Amino acid sequence: MPARVTYQLKIGLRGTRPPIWRRVLVSPSMTMNGLHEVIQGVMGWDDSHLHMFVKDRTIYSVPSPSGDGFALPGGPRELDERKHRIGQVLRHEKDHVAYEYDFGDSWGHRVTLQKILPYDPAVKLPVCIGGKRRCPPEDSGGVWGYYDKLEILKDKDHSAHEEIVDWMGDSFDPEEFSVEEADLAVKWLRE
Repeated sequence: MPARVTYQLKIGLRGTRPPIWRRVLVSPSMTMNGLHEVIQGVMGWDDSHLHMFVKDRTIYSVPSPSGDGFALPGGPRELDERKHRIGQVLRHEKDHVAYEYDFGDSWGHRVTLQKILPYDPAVKLPVCIGGKRRCPPEDSGGVWGYYDKLEILKDKDHSAHEEIVDWMGDSFDPEEFSVEEADLAVKWLRE
């Protein structure tokens, strides 16, 4: 593999139909913590909950103050995501890692290395290059809670309709997505 390459990643929110996803270009030298910040930006999350990446039997997260590298006998190993790079976790096209955000709502994502592209110095990374559908609002109860809220939003006679409209807004459109807005949300991370 050439010394400098660019990774094209697809970030898909699990359990959503039709799918909610984003496509981004990143440097493989970015830390897993940097990837967390990219996901937060392009998906539209607020970064107000805990998260972790899981690959095979390894968890990448910001570990407890006890340090990096602990493992329970027979259990997964936990590594500090601030010390590990995307290129160490995703090495080949089609490799993937799970990303979970908000352990209560359990927003599960699949992050797939779609392509390893030649490095282009004219492209400042990270950059969002595509996506579909709006991300669910924070604290909406996971995928099932989100879909329940969308149904209530459509049903003006539902007893909780006004409450959901107040919370999500009466103009909430689950199909809405702007690649420009998603890209703007990660602009501050550019190299």
